[in-house]
Amino acid sequence: MENQIFELQYAIDTFYFLVCGALVMWMAAGFAMLEAGLVRAKNTTEILTKNVALYAIACIMYLVCGYAIMYDGGIFLNGIESFDLAGVLADSASNGFDGDSVYSAASDFFFQVVFVATAMSIVSGAVAERMKLWAFLAFAVVMTGFIYPMEGSWTWNGADVFGMYNLGDLGFSDFAGSGIVHMAGASAALAGVLLLGPRKGKYGPNGQIHAIPGANLPLATLGTFILWMGWFGFNGGSVLKLGDAANAHSVAMVFLNTNAAAAGGAVAALIVGRFLFGKADLTMLLNGALAGLVTITAEPSTPTALTATLFGAMGGVLVVFSIIALDKLKIDDPVGAISVHGVVGLLGLLLVPFTNDGSTFLGQIVGAITIFVWVFVASLIVWGVLKAVVGIRVSEEEEYEGMDLIDCGMEAYPEFVKS
Repeated sequence: MENQIFELQYAIDTFYFLVCGALVMWMAAGFAMLEAGLVRAKNTTEILTKNVALYAIACIMYLVCGYAIMYDGGIFLNGIESFDLAGVLADSASNGFDGDSVYSAASDFFFQVVFVATAMSIVSGAVAERMKLWAFLAFAVVMTGFIYPMEGSWTWNGADVFGMYNLGDLGFSDFAGSGIVHMAGASAALAGVLLLGPRKGKYGPNGQIHAIPGANLPLATLGTFILWMGWFGFNGGSVLKLGDAANAHSVAMVFLNTNAAAAGGAVAALIVGRFLFGKADLTMLLNGALAGLVTITAEPSTPTALTATLFGAMGGVLVVFSIIALDKLKIDDPVGAISVHGVVGLLGLLLVPFTNDGSTFLGQIVGAITIFVWVFVASLIVWGVLKAVVGIRVSEEEEYEGMDLIDCGMEAYPEFVKS
């Protein structure tokens, strides 16, 4: 009877991992729809191609070597397919219902690999409308196979940073990845954007900022709701366990706080936009909701629901001013990804010690600097090599014609485009 109970616990925790992983995988659709809505019609097919391709590349590269680098495993998931019932029962017995999770290693890989794809999805929106498709995909290979797994090994796997210091010993904590996933993706994006330069016509010779509206705001709105939904798997799955009462309650609190923070961020950004622009700005509302989600991702289990709402609101306010500031600096980010995931990701990390006494401000700051410097510098090198060897930006004529016809040979909305 006891063995049957332990097997059931293993099954519940494994199934929970898989369901949450599927929710996070669905975020790939959210990023695709959000980005397709916020770019111009002539670049829609290409941005969709990027999102599907980068997800596939992330899955392959993390399988080949990324998971091994991050968690000290074997390349090609060597040995992950095996199942040892006696070992499972022994681990379950030693951990008990309130101990560490016991689940299939295959489910752990699946849950981790969709996080890798999320980090890479952040990059695609920031470099949209002027980057060469194949240069972007080449970067995706390195980002998902090496750059992200390295910083993941220092954080979630607890390895020393190049043998010099340990972030866990300093009090670094990032529950579901405000820094490890979101700020990392934004850091890679920033490196690419700086080398790439802004879109033609975005900035005038005298410092003017010209808005370039997206082609399909209904799609962008749908993408935001999909991301909001997928985030329950992103944060909820990071509890890593469901098979006992205490962890089930923790999962419920994480879901509650995740939703509350998104709502707080959306409303705050909407109000700030009204004061700044005199109108209800939908794009700021959407980015405010995402900013609230990024903020709470660093620690969704310890705040109260009210605190989570306030934290999300702080993210919603910050993202509006960050988007404005980056435009003034002529850092062209068509979807606001660097602000949403990078600037607000840093905020999320810095808020953790206010509710989690197991973390320290020193640890959070050192962790944030470590993630940013590693990902930014490594990405800058890779982008630089690609720029020198194959080029990363399309020609001015190709940019004017649109990436759809240049890279994909088809239009997303052919009935609405004059020949």
